[in-house]
Parts: sequence; C-alpha cells; structure tokens
Amino acid sequence: MTTVVAPLRLRERLALPGAVVLVLALVVCSLFVGVYDLGSDDLGAEMLWITRVPRTLALVLAGCAMAVSGLVMQLLTQNRFVEPTTTGTTEWAALGLLAAVLLVPESPLVVRMTLASLAAFVGTMVFLGILRRIRLRSSLIVPLIGIMLGAVVSSFTTYLAVSTNTLQMLGTWFMGSFTSVVRGRYEVLWIVAIVVVLVAVLADRLTAAGLGKDVATTLGVDYDRVLLFGTALVAIATGVVTVVVGFLPFLGLVVPNLVSLWRGDNLRANLPWVCLGGVAIIVVCDIVGRVVRMPFEIPVSMILGVLGAAVFVVLLLRQRAHG
Repeated sequence: MTTVVAPLRLRERLALPGAVVLVLALVVCSLFVGVYDLGSDDLGAEMLWITRVPRTLALVLAGCAMAVSGLVMQLLTQNRFVEPTTTGTTEWAALGLLAAVLLVPESPLVVRMTLASLAAFVGTMVFLGILRRIRLRSSLIVPLIGIMLGAVVSSFTTYLAVSTNTLQMLGTWFMGSFTSVVRGRYEVLWIVAIVVVLVAVLADRLTAAGLGKDVATTLGVDYDRVLLFGTALVAIATGVVTVVVGFLPFLGLVVPNLVSLWRGDNLRANLPWVCLGGVAIIVVCDIVGRVVRMPFEIPVSMILGVLGAAVFVVLLLRQRAHG
C-alpha cells in the first residue's frame, strides 16, 4: 500500500512545479514569436523591451485576472456557467469606458479605467439583484439572464456610439487583441495583480460564501460584506482588462471549470492552478493568432470565443448526462 501511495504523493508534489515550468516555457516562446526579427539589426533588444515584454506581461496579467474573476463569480453565484462575459459585466465596463470618453474626452487612462470599473460593479450588482428576485429552476437560467442583460447594455452602448460617431473606435477598443500593447500602455494592468493577491487573502471567506448565506453565517462570515467585496474585486479586474485589452470571452468560464472538475471547489487550493491555466490558454491563443496568418494577426478574443464556446457546450452536455 505504501509503495502505491508514495509515488502518488510525489506526483502531486511535482505537478504544480511542472505546470509552472511549462507555463514559463510558453511565456518565453511568446517573447520570440512575431513578424519582427529581433536579431535582424541593432534595434532588436530595444524592440524586445518596447513591444514583446510588455505584450507578454499583459498576457500573463490579463489571463490571471479573468480566470480568477470567473472563479470568484462562480463561487458567489453558486453557478459554474457564470463569468464576466456571461453576466454582462464586460458590457457594463464597455459602457463606462464609452461614457468616460464622451464626458471627458481628454481623460487619462486611469480615469477611463475607474469609470469602467465602477460601471462593471454597478452592472454586476444589478445582475445579482435580479438573481435574488427570480426563482431559479435550472442552473442554465443564471447565464441566460446575464447574457440577456449584457445584450441590452451592449445595444445601448452601440446606440450611443452610433449617435456620437464613435462606433469604429468602440469596435477597435473591444476587439480583444494585444497588438497595441506596448511599453507605457500596459502598466495599469499591474492593478489586477493586487486583485489576485486580495482574492488569495480572502480565499477562505469566499469559499465559505460560495456555500450559501446560511452556511457562511454559521461559520462566522459576513456574507453580504464578502459578496460586496468579491464583486468589487471582479469589477476592478474586468474594468482594467477591458480598458487595456478589450473583451476576453469565456476565459473565466473554461479555466475554473476544468480545474474544479479535476481538483474540487477549494478556492485556496485551486487558485495557483487557475492562474496558471488562464496564462497558458491565453498565451497559446495569442501565439496561434500570430502564427496562423503571419504577418497578420487574428485577435485573441476570436480564438478564445471558439474554444470557450466548444467547452461551454461540452459542459452543458456533461451536466445533462449527469441529470
């Protein structure tokens, strides 16, 4: 018996370091994929620090942020099909960003990020308020409500963009591409690293809140406060990523579900795996997008949308098979 348990424990201990090494290899590979040949002239080192390093860091930070945001939202709503793009959170962030541009045209990136995060927070609270007033008979109702709410907000945002002749600008903002990420434009994404750290600090309370209000109260957790703070963290992460990069659909749905199917629902234990999974998927999608039609690029959001939709359908079929 001990001869069987020992290799299993050793394999479990080596799994996380092995995953870290694999993700680091993907990150290094991302640094050297692109149209510009870094070794072609004397400007190669400068171009590496101006474009490749900021882009790769943006991929890492955005992947962590959206994957962790999806995990937190799934715990708070007790629903596996929820993440920022299926609850309308990203659409509300887009509305906040457009409002910032229309109301304060010369506003810096920090102001736009703040208004986008505030709009995302308001939209998420509206979504949660709707859920509390509806009797849910199926877990599929929750993402359907979020998708419908996001469609309404997106329609209003598009109407404002058409009315103010900013529709083309709106489409460029939310393309979900890392092409325009360069040094001096991605630094605000470090805010989402703080969000991930705060989620790790509050992991036990968020896990307790994911068990429901009654259980969380019994465990001595202030459910309403944790719900409010968790929603604020998701809103900040979504707002920052939306302003800098755009929409990254289904990333927060795919990664937490795959990790939960493998390791269960312990947020603290799953958080490193969710971060690594988010980084790995978004880096692979970005590399594929840069290589398939080189010298042109396919937006990351397009590849993520196809991958996420396929995983979403598989999860639905799996839930149906299990009754």
